[in-house]
Amino acid sequence: MFAAGLIGKAAGLVGSGLVGAAAYDGVKRVVRSGAVRGAAVTVTAWGLRGARAAETGAERARLATADIVSEARAKIGEEAPVPGAAHVHDHDH
Repeated sequence: MFAAGLIGKAAGLVGSGLVGAAAYDGVKRVVRSGAVRGAAVTVTAWGLRGARAAETGAERARLATADIVSEARAKIGEEAPVPGAAHVHDHDH
C-alpha cells in the first residue's frame, strides 16, 4: 500500500517535470525564432501610430479653439494679439 502511493507520487512528479521541461524548451524555441521580438516591434509600431493620431487630434482641437477665440474677439471688436508678443500691462493698480 505504501509502495503504491510512493510510486504514484513519483510518477506524478516525473510527469510534471517532463511537461515543465517541454514547456521550457518550447519557450526557448519561440524566443530564438525571433517571434517575440517581431511581436514587440509590431505592438510598438501600433503604439507610435496611436500616439501620432492622438497628437494630430489634439493639434486640430487646439487650432479649432484658437479660431473660435479669434472669431469671438473680432465679434466684440477686440484685436487679437500677435502670436508670440508679450502681454503689455499698461494700467495702474
